[in-house]
Amino acid sequence: MEEMKLTSFEEFQDKNFGKIGTPERDAFEKKVDDAIQAYRIGEAIKQARKANNLTQEQLGEKIGVQKAQISRLERGHGITFATMARIFKAMNIPACLDMGSIGKVALW
Repeated sequence: MEEMKLTSFEEFQDKNFGKIGTPERDAFEKKVDDAIQAYRIGEAIKQARKANNLTQEQLGEKIGVQKAQISRLERGHGITFATMARIFKAMNIPACLDMGSIGKVALW
């Protein structure tokens, strides 16, 4: 029987996505970071919806989309700034961006 060779996760990434610092690896890591951020935003939308005692269907009606679209957004798919703004406005969630020494800026 042939012996199995174990590969570390780092070796796997280097082989399949390029070494750290290469354009291929940078693109892969950006894609992963973007997906994680979209997931976090989706989870925030879901938690806010539940805190407001809304179903996906009810939130969809408030912003003019179907339940399936809310489901996709909560899973981190297809989130745009404009959609996020509509969702947070519909749930009366204030949005403020802290710009440090410049101060805070209202996003909507």
